[in-house]
Amino acid sequence: MDITEKFTSNKQIITFLTEQFPLCFTAAKTEAKPLKIGIFQELAARLENEERVSKTQLRSALRQYTLSWRYLHCIKQSVKRVDLDGIEGDEVSAEHAEHALKTLKESKDKAFANKKKPSAAEAAPKRAVKKVTVPNRTSKPVAKKEKSEDLSKYKEAIHAELKLKQPVKVVLGQSPVAGVVVGIMKEDIQVQLDSGMTVKIKAKHLIV
Repeated sequence: MDITEKFTSNKQIITFLTEQFPLCFTAAKTEAKPLKIGIFQELAARLENEERVSKTQLRSALRQYTLSWRYLHCIKQSVKRVDLDGIEGDEVSAEHAEHALKTLKESKDKAFANKKKPSAAEAAPKRAVKKVTVPNRTSKPVAKKEKSEDLSKYKEAIHAELKLKQPVKVVLGQSPVAGVVVGIMKEDIQVQLDSGMTVKIKAKHLIV
């Protein structure tokens, strides 16, 4: 009697989906494709007789896949969504693209914030030895000097003069972030930052 070994993790299920539906789900390091709205129902129907994965596991794995940074990067306005067979359907709406960008930013901000958090061992010496804070303060003006020198080399971008693939810097807070123009709209400019994140911003916030 054959014993079917069930999947025990989302990673196993996602790998299984990329093998079963390669025109829909893509593996890591490969650009993802926006999934059709209601793809879960299609999956549940196609895998109704698949004993290795339950609907609950399938839903959890699908959620992990669609919340990954790689997937959120592909949710851009007007890009065609695909079904399990890779057939293109409706386009990604502006609302869904905006929501994906917001989710991606929040996820990255949270990840970076956790990395910057000092451990208890690192925080303790700072309270005991006040001198430790001195080099931290002196390092900040140095960074600001570098930023001011960089800014002097650039001028504010003019919407009508911007071109696709043009290198620009996005002024976010006190430090400009390097990026490339990937879309030019009536009022906004779409810029892909060096980090891989895409933002929609006014030309007045760009320097070239």
